[in-house]
Amino acid sequence: MHNLSRKVRFSIDPFLPEDSSGFNSFSSRPAGEGLSIFFELCVELTGEVEPSTGFITNVIDIDKNVRKYVVPVFAERIRKDFRSGSHIGLPGITELLKSARGQLADKFGTAKLNRIGLALNPFRTITLGGEPRPNTVGRDEDCKMVYLSEKFEFAATHKLWNEQFSKQRNFEVFGKCANPTGHGHNYIVEVTIKTAADRNKLTAIADFEKTVDNELIRVVDHKNLNVDIPYFSEIIPTVENIAAFAWERIAGKFGDSTLHCVTVWETDRTCCSYYG
Repeated sequence: MHNLSRKVRFSIDPFLPEDSSGFNSFSSRPAGEGLSIFFELCVELTGEVEPSTGFITNVIDIDKNVRKYVVPVFAERIRKDFRSGSHIGLPGITELLKSARGQLADKFGTAKLNRIGLALNPFRTITLGGEPRPNTVGRDEDCKMVYLSEKFEFAATHKLWNEQFSKQRNFEVFGKCANPTGHGHNYIVEVTIKTAADRNKLTAIADFEKTVDNELIRVVDHKNLNVDIPYFSEIIPTVENIAAFAWERIAGKFGDSTLHCVTVWETDRTCCSYYG
C-alpha cells in the first residue's frame, strides 16, 4: 500500500464575484487579484500502484478535481460569510473540510481518499482523516478525527554523554555531539492535538499556544538541557528523549482535545515523533 500526497494551492478574493483562473499552479490557481486569501489544501490518497503508469493516480487529476469540486465550496462559503461579517473558526473550517472530502471521495478510481488538510499558515495545519488501515481506508470510519498541528521553536544546549561509557566509547557513539562543553540547536517542535470530528471541539488556538508555551517552550528555551532540566539529569537529551519529555509536559492539558503527537527537529534533516 502506498500513500500519495499532493498540495493544491488556490486564492479566493472575497471582494470579487469570481476569481481569475491564472496560469501558475505552483503559486496558486485560481490566482487571486490584489489582496486575496491564499489556501493550500493537502490531499492524501492511499492505494496500489497501477503497473502500466506507475501511478496511484495522476496528480494532474488531483489538481483538476480540487479546483473543479472543492474551490467553489470554499469560494461560496468565504464570500457569503465575509459579506455578512461572520467569522469562520475551527469548527467552520472542519465543516469545509468535510464538504471537500465528500466532493472528492469518489473521484480517484480505486485510490481511496485518506486525509485532507488545510494549511492555515506556514506553521499551522488542520487535518480531517484517520490512521490508514488495510481494507478500511476511505470509509467513513477513517474520517473520525480532526487534527490541529502547529510548530514552535526554542534554542537550547545539550551534551550527549553516558557516564557509564568510557571517554573513548562516548566519542565512538556520539561523535562530535559528545563535546564536553556541549553544543546548541535551534529546535522546532510540532505539536498535534486531535478531537472526534462529530464533536468538533478543538482547543482554541490561543489556549493551545499558551499551554505549549507555558508548559514546554519556556521550560526549555535558552537552557542547558543537561544542567537546567532535572528530567535530563540521568536521561541523555537526545532528540528522541526530548520528544518524550515534551509529551510528558503537555499531555492531558488541552481540555476537550487530546495530544496526538509531538515531533522535534534538531536540524532540518533529523527529527523524531513521539505518540505517548
